[in-house]
Amino acid sequence: MKKNTIRKIISVLFGINLMVLNSYGINEQTSNVEQKAKSLLSQMTLEEKIDYIVGYNDFYIRPMQRLGIPEIKMSDGPVGCRTFGKTTAYPATIGLAASWNRQLAVQFGNSIGKDARARGVHILLMPGVNIYRSPLCGRNFEYMGEDPYLVSEISGSVIKGVQSEQVMATIKHYMGNNQEYDRHHISSDMDERTMHEIYLEAFRHAVQDSKVCAVMTSYNLINGIHASQNDYLINKVLKGQWGFDGFVMSDWGSTYDGVAAAKAGLDIEMPNGKFMNKENLLPAIKAGQISEAEINDKVLRILRMIIKMGFLDRPQKDETIPLDNPASAKVALQMAREGIVLLKNNENILPLNPDKIKSIAVIGANATMKTGSHGGGGSSYTETFKVINSVEAVKELAAGKFEVVNFEDANVSDSANIEAMKKADAVLVCAGFNPSTEHEGGDRSYELPPEQIAIIKKASELNKNTIVAVTAGGSFATKGWLDNVNVLIHNWYPGQNGTTALAEIIFGKVNPSGKLPITFEKQLEDLPAFNYYHDEDGDKHIKYTEGIFAGYRGFEKAKTKPLFSFGHGLSYTKFEYSNLKISPTVMDNNENITISADIKNSGNMEGTEIVQLYITDVNCSVERPAKELKGFEKVTLSAGETKTIHIDISKEQISFYSVEKHQWIAEPGEFKVSLGSSSEDIRLQSKFILKL
Repeated sequence: MKKNTIRKIISVLFGINLMVLNSYGINEQTSNVEQKAKSLLSQMTLEEKIDYIVGYNDFYIRPMQRLGIPEIKMSDGPVGCRTFGKTTAYPATIGLAASWNRQLAVQFGNSIGKDARARGVHILLMPGVNIYRSPLCGRNFEYMGEDPYLVSEISGSVIKGVQSEQVMATIKHYMGNNQEYDRHHISSDMDERTMHEIYLEAFRHAVQDSKVCAVMTSYNLINGIHASQNDYLINKVLKGQWGFDGFVMSDWGSTYDGVAAAKAGLDIEMPNGKFMNKENLLPAIKAGQISEAEINDKVLRILRMIIKMGFLDRPQKDETIPLDNPASAKVALQMAREGIVLLKNNENILPLNPDKIKSIAVIGANATMKTGSHGGGGSSYTETFKVINSVEAVKELAAGKFEVVNFEDANVSDSANIEAMKKADAVLVCAGFNPSTEHEGGDRSYELPPEQIAIIKKASELNKNTIVAVTAGGSFATKGWLDNVNVLIHNWYPGQNGTTALAEIIFGKVNPSGKLPITFEKQLEDLPAFNYYHDEDGDKHIKYTEGIFAGYRGFEKAKTKPLFSFGHGLSYTKFEYSNLKISPTVMDNNENITISADIKNSGNMEGTEIVQLYITDVNCSVERPAKELKGFEKVTLSAGETKTIHIDISKEQISFYSVEKHQWIAEPGEFKVSLGSSSEDIRLQSKFILKL
């Protein structure tokens, strides 16, 4: 009987539309992929299979020419296709998360996917989705903040964009890589509910919703077992509960026991076969420690994705895409425009009017830095074709209308310079970290360097129109200087065009719309994870004792006031919220509800608001956060314009992870809806009932 006939019979018998069957992979294409993969597997010797599940030449899966299997090329991400020479340097992905823009995330995925195709790259090692616990983690800039829903939405959109260009995405680092200090030896210890609700959720969505092709394990241990040989995480959760049909690779050098890793579900060791090699695995197979069927499954998973993505059918390199792609540069600029966050703007000092000012002083450690301020350090650092510093960007925007003054930081106390700062209409201090001070492989300082603080203090003392723009992967110490600064901007790491975007925002060519994907604390001690971040007793175990109360959840539980709340970000205009509606007001077991509200731009210039939806489970059998982000909508409005936003909520979105049932459940009862401009700035509230 023909496959199509079988599918039609299933459709008639069970009332399932053929398109639905296709969406679940029950189609001829899937069948053909499996048949082809199994055919190739059947022609391999056991030795060839083992050779195939280890990388070679640092960034490749080896070819098998006699079977027509090409060499598979990988490249680091997540902020540029960086491994094979110069490329577009996009803003750090925490800045993308600060845009709260799903469509822009898809565009970024499309763009970096095209960059990969231009270089013949099959697999991009991105996105990174580890949850932000502390600003000290040196790799925060590569990740997407503290909230699992926001991280899931943005990273999922990136994955869809990348894979639509016939390039595999690799979600990483699976899991619990929330600090860089001693990362090969530190164990992230957490309970089952915390693991699933906070630290696994973005991975789950990537697998089940975005159909990510590959998963990369982390360096650290989880509950005492290395991620690359963690049977619970790889076999039971990822491949079992979630049904992941792609392959799992190790981070470079993060395999520590070849037999244990192979048994636990690691499919390919990168960058070489130091542990998962023939010398270790053949005796283990002979001794019955691992079966050939398990080796077959690993090879099948790799082949399945290679065939599915069309790598056997065409060259991966697309010669029509330029290496220095103007379209990619435009996406990088837009990401910077939407990701930069205006945190403080006392007396509405910004935007500056370029037609009315005579001079601006642009100073600070990052003012003239070209190669350091666009990205953090480590395996994501990208050499770009072109980048301009802040002084050059402001001069370009000035176009001769006003003077741009710059002097070396070492001479900031000279009387002629302090005088230049005093006479200028405004002072822009470009401060923050760089690839040498914030990077993979180590944690960073909380404080800005003393010399930078001295410059900020001097500038704000001399000129009330001092604008401090900080480059960082997260929050930073502000005690002792912020109270005297009227304007504070968070750049994150804004990519190759970030200085242009910063200048556009300062002078009002772009109205800022970025919102924090983290909670910005007043002091480090306020963090929910503060007492549980360091290995105080030297036992190499970090106990996530704050549990599910990470980020804003923990601030609200402790009733601790942040400096800037999760979701905070200022605009040059104002927005009014009204007419909150919920339909229906009773959710049944299988029905979504729709929450709508009217958003009005009540200011005098076009602007963009990010409307955030938080849900509170009023009466639950387990402790839950006071509220949790479960929806958001980004809306652009002309001055005086009103638009109605709609956000759908499903039962899944209001569920919690039950440790008794080892699954997500929702309990019937009342749920409160809070709609606002940040986690603290709630404008409208209502409620609905879940009836099961």
